[in-house]
Amino acid sequence: MVGIQSTKTQQLRPLEPVERDMMSVYDLVYESLVTIDDDYLPQPQLAESWEASANGRTWTFRLRTDVCFSDGTPMTAADVVATIDAILARATSENTTDKGYYQNLAYFVSSASVKDDYTVTIKTPAARPYWGLLYALTFPILPASQVSSDNPMGTGPYQVVSFTPGGYLTLEANPSWWQMMPDIREITFVLHASQSEVIESYEYARVDAVFTRAVASSQYKSGTTSLALDYRTNQLECLLMNHSASLLSSVNVRKAIRYAVNVDKIASSVYMGMVDRTNTPFINGTWMYNSSVDSAYVTDLEAARRLLEEDGWGDSNGDGILDKLSGDTLIHLKLNLFVYEEPDDDVRIAAADMIKEQLAQIGIGVTTTTMKMDTMTEKLVAGSFNLALVSFAMDPCPDYGFLLMSGNTGNYGRYRSTAMTDLCKELRTCMTQSEYQQVLYRIQEQFTEDCPFICMFYRKGTVLTRRMYTTVRDVRELELLRGIESFKP
Repeated sequence: MVGIQSTKTQQLRPLEPVERDMMSVYDLVYESLVTIDDDYLPQPQLAESWEASANGRTWTFRLRTDVCFSDGTPMTAADVVATIDAILARATSENTTDKGYYQNLAYFVSSASVKDDYTVTIKTPAARPYWGLLYALTFPILPASQVSSDNPMGTGPYQVVSFTPGGYLTLEANPSWWQMMPDIREITFVLHASQSEVIESYEYARVDAVFTRAVASSQYKSGTTSLALDYRTNQLECLLMNHSASLLSSVNVRKAIRYAVNVDKIASSVYMGMVDRTNTPFINGTWMYNSSVDSAYVTDLEAARRLLEEDGWGDSNGDGILDKLSGDTLIHLKLNLFVYEEPDDDVRIAAADMIKEQLAQIGIGVTTTTMKMDTMTEKLVAGSFNLALVSFAMDPCPDYGFLLMSGNTGNYGRYRSTAMTDLCKELRTCMTQSEYQQVLYRIQEQFTEDCPFICMFYRKGTVLTRRMYTTVRDVRELELLRGIESFKP
C-alpha cells in the first residue's frame, strides 16, 4: 500500500492531471510514444523508431505492433493521432483559459496524421523543427474512443480496478501488457488530505510507502527500518533580479549578489539538503549540464565588494549600506525582496531571510516582503520588484528559452541579450543530441557571463518505503514508481 496526497482528483483523466502524486499513478497505467531514460535521454516506448525529414518539419514514427489496451484491443496510429488532436484542441482553444497540463505540446507539434495502422506523421511548427520534439512526446496515449472519458484504458503494466475519490485507488497487473507480467500484481493507493497525514500514515505503518516533498522527511534517512529514495522534482528555485530596475541594470551588481548569496548554506540549513544544486537552469549531473561554468559560482565576499567598488559604490556615511552619487542625488543600494509561500511550507521565507543577511555583508540593504502567489504573479508581470524568490515548474524538454529569450513569458526579470536569444533560436534547429548539447553548453556560458538571475537548486522529495521496489537510477517526480513493474522482490 502506498500513501499519497490527493484531494482534488475526482475523476481519472490522465490528459488533465490536477495533482502531481496522481501522475505517478497514471505513469503505471499509461505509456507514451517516447520515454526518458536514467541518463535523461529519449528512448522508444510505444514508438519503436522515428526519423526526421524536411529539415525537421516532418517526423515519421513507427509504432510497436504488439501493443494492446487493457481490454485486448490493439493500439494503432489512430489512437496516437486522436490523443494528440485532443491535447492540441484544448491547448489552442479560444473558449477556455485552462489549456491543460500538456499544453506545451502546441509549441512542438502543429499536426499529426495517420500514414498507416502503425505509422504516424507529425508536422512541427516552423519555429521548432528540432530534436527537442522527442521530449514533448511523453504524454499518455489513450484509445481514440476514450480521449475524453473518465478512467480510459491504457497500455501500461497496470490497470485501474477501483477508485474512491479521497479514499482508495487500486491497480492490478494488466494481463494484456506487451511486456512481461509484473511480479507485483496489485498496488493500492491510500489517498490523504495533507502531507502531515501522509507522514503520519507511514509512521503508524498503515502504508508501506509514501511520497513526500516535506523537508521534515529528511529525519527518516538515518532510520534502520525505512529506505529513503530521494527524487528530483521539476521545481527550480530561483532568485530573480529585475534588470529594468536601475540598481540592478549593472552586471557588476548582479554578479556581486551572485558572489554573496551562499546557496550551499541555504540548501543545508533551510532545506535540510533536500535539493539538487544547479548553477544554471539545466539539471546538474546530466549530459546537458556544462560543469565548466561552476567555478564562477563560488561564494566570495571580497570579489563581490570589488565589483561594487568598480561600479562606484561606497559607504559615505558609515551606516553599512552602500551609496553613490547619481548627478546631485545620493542613492543607496537598497533592494526589496519579494517571496511567496506554498501552503504548509515556510522554507522559502527562511531562505529569503538568509539572503537578506548575506547581502548585508556586502553593504546591500534588503527589505523582505511575503505575499500570496497571486500577488507575486502580479508583481512579476508588472515588473514592480527588485528581487524575487520564486520557483518554476520546468518542462521535460531541456529548452528554457521561455526564461532567457527577450520578451518571453517567463522572463520576468526583463533580461535582454541578443546573443542569448540567438543561441536559443539556434538550439531550436539542432537535429542531433551532439549538436543540441554543444548549443546548451554555449547557452550556459552566456548565462554565466550575463548573470540574468540566480539558479539555486531543484527541490527534492523523498519516497519513504519499507522495501525496495525499483532498480532505476533516476527516481524522479511524476514517475515515482517507475521500475516497479520489472522489479523482482
